[in-house]
Formats: sequence, structure tokens, C-alpha cells
Amino acid sequence: MTEKNSEDKINLTESLKELSVIVSWFDEQEDVDVEAGLEKVREAARLIRRSRSRLSEIENEFKEIEKEIEEDVVESEVTIEDGEEEFEGRKDEDDINIKDIPF
Repeated sequence: MTEKNSEDKINLTESLKELSVIVSWFDEQEDVDVEAGLEKVREAARLIRRSRSRLSEIENEFKEIEKEIEEDVVESEVTIEDGEEEFEGRKDEDDINIKDIPF
């Protein structure tokens, strides 16, 4: 998959606003100009296609982030398990006696 420039990525909020304007245009027409209506429908279809594509990209980004987080968790679990040997024989904070503190 080719990475797109941020300029190529559409803003979904702006896209929804544009679609809303198109819908409002149709609602406001008493007698719809067929040619103008056709252009509005084409524009709406283009916005919908680009929005679906962007939503798919966003979904993939979320999946990658989730995968990275899961990998980080697994790595930290392995590190903790490997490091447990270093802490054997040490007292937990709860096991420290106030009398053991030298001041």
C-alpha cells in the first residue's frame, strides 16, 4: 500500500459538513435542476468514496497501534520475568521494619 501525503488525506469532519451542505441543497430546492442535481450527486459520491477509504486507513492505523501496545506489554512481561531473579531475597516495602532505618 502506498503511503499518502497528509495533503491527500481528507478530513472526515469536513467531508461530513460538505455532504450535509449537499443534502441541504436538495432539501431547499422546490424545482431541482437535473443537471445541477447530477453534479451534486457526483460530488457526494466522490466524498463518500474518499471518506470510506480514509476510514479504512484510520482503522488500519488503530490496529497497528493496538498491535504495538500488545507487543510492548509482552516485552515488559518478559523483562519482568527475566528481572525477577535480581529481586529474590529482597524485602518488599511492606516487610521493612521502621527500626531498620538508620535515622
